[in-house]
Amino acid sequence: MKTLTQLQQNRAVIQDFTLTTLARLPGLFARLAYMASLRDLSSGRYEHAGLAAVYPDASIQHALQLCHEQLFERILESPLASQQEDLQSCLAGMEGGLSEVVSHWRRMEAYRVLVPEAAPDYLKDLFNSNLSALLEILDTEHSPAHSDA
Repeated sequence: MKTLTQLQQNRAVIQDFTLTTLARLPGLFARLAYMASLRDLSSGRYEHAGLAAVYPDASIQHALQLCHEQLFERILESPLASQQEDLQSCLAGMEGGLSEVVSHWRRMEAYRVLVPEAAPDYLKDLFNSNLSALLEILDTEHSPAHSDA
């Protein structure tokens, strides 16, 4: 009975979180970036004050980890052209503007923090490789030197 209650709580957290929070964010990369921002890089624990006020911590941790992993996998299942379009849209909405953000992400490899902890190494490698290539394309297309040509 305890397992059933835990599963019901996890399901309630996922439904609440996806309908009230993730649904407001445009695009998979924006959602993935948000998920990664909820994770403490020191401990790997997810923090969300709204959910913590309503649900037990164990349910929150499990549900947010699952959401993070599913978003990550959905991005990898998308065609690269779709990934590029979604990534461009996400980065364009960040402070500093598209060209500056792309340059910073390439230089610092900031995209590495987006990867869920439990993802298999081969998927982490694929994601990082894709992001590196997509950022190079975006940098080439939106660099000030390219715009002047």
